[in-house]
Amino acid sequence: MSAIATILLAAIAFYAVAGIVLAIAFVTYGVTRVLPEPVTVTFGARLVLLPGAAALWPVVLRRWIKARMQR
Repeated sequence: MSAIATILLAAIAFYAVAGIVLAIAFVTYGVTRVLPEPVTVTFGARLVLLPGAAALWPVVLRRWIKARMQR
């Protein structure tokens, strides 16, 4: 395998692992803190949010940090 392909696969793997780790942490602890009003989030809603949070983890992380700084 070429060096470029190896680097690309490593970058994709890093993005996926970081996304999964952040998504699990977000749906466990952060989803209620990002919402403007305190709302109970059901287990089913958390399952629906998990893939999106994993795929868009840089956006989720930015909103989570922003919400934390506003409190």
